Amino acid sequence: MPHRQVTVNPRRVIVTRPAREAQAWIDQLRRAGLDAVALPLLAIEPALDVAPLDAAWQRLQHYAALMFVSAAAVDHFFARQRRAVTDAASTTASASPRYWATGPGTTRALQRAGIHLADIDTPAADNGRFDSEALWERVSAQVRPGVRVLIVRGGDAAGRPTGRDWLADEVAAAGGQRDTVVAYRRLAPAFGAAEMRLAAEGAAGEAIWLFSSSEAVAHLVRAMPSTDWGNARVVATHPRIAEAATGAGFGDVRLAPPLPAALVASIESFA
Repeated sequence: MPHRQVTVNPRRVIVTRPAREAQAWIDQLRRAGLDAVALPLLAIEPALDVAPLDAAWQRLQHYAALMFVSAAAVDHFFARQRRAVTDAASTTASASPRYWATGPGTTRALQRAGIHLADIDTPAADNGRFDSEALWERVSAQVRPGVRVLIVRGGDAAGRPTGRDWLADEVAAAGGQRDTVVAYRRLAPAFGAAEMRLAAEGAAGEAIWLFSSSEAVAHLVRAMPSTDWGNARVVATHPRIAEAATGAGFGDVRLAPPLPAALVASIESFA
């Protein structure tokens, strides 16, 4: 059955990032004149077992680098700092690791945590690529046999590590030692009546989805299993996310790096 024709309002954007991270994107989009609203498709909760986080802080001086997969990883890792370290100031002063961030949001979170920008390695802002591959291009020279790297990441509802192991595998292939610690959990959101109405608007193509996570796409599809997404319009911030949306049946999927000007231009291209 052919999909009905809809009139797309390029001013209405559904931001699907976790609630704490969504507001910054909403503010940026609203300053550009877009009607940005939040529909978080990832719920962020603390790790069930914080002992590994505390242990990581105790051995911080053994790591040449700490890699953070997201701003949430930064926030939850540093939330354990004072509890885990008897004398946090002296411990962090004796350690001088590099801090690896996949993108600008994670970099800003590290700066909020007190890390100097000079100590952070991240893909260049004008690169347009913010992922493990782009980060590895910047930091691979730091890894040699025996170098130890801590990867701070999210986990599932049970606290098991989730996400890609690509960068960890590259560290190992270069002779480095990599440890992983789960700093937070990523859960599917609870949908109430208001969330269902907004999601239905997006499914009909009457608003534009902004996806920055493949997992968010999966959560949305599971929350609305009988929905036809053929009329839906999507801006995805990474090719893998675009592939996930296309594979789930979203009708018009466009790609833009997670930079305000690029996102606004892509959203307005639906006019």
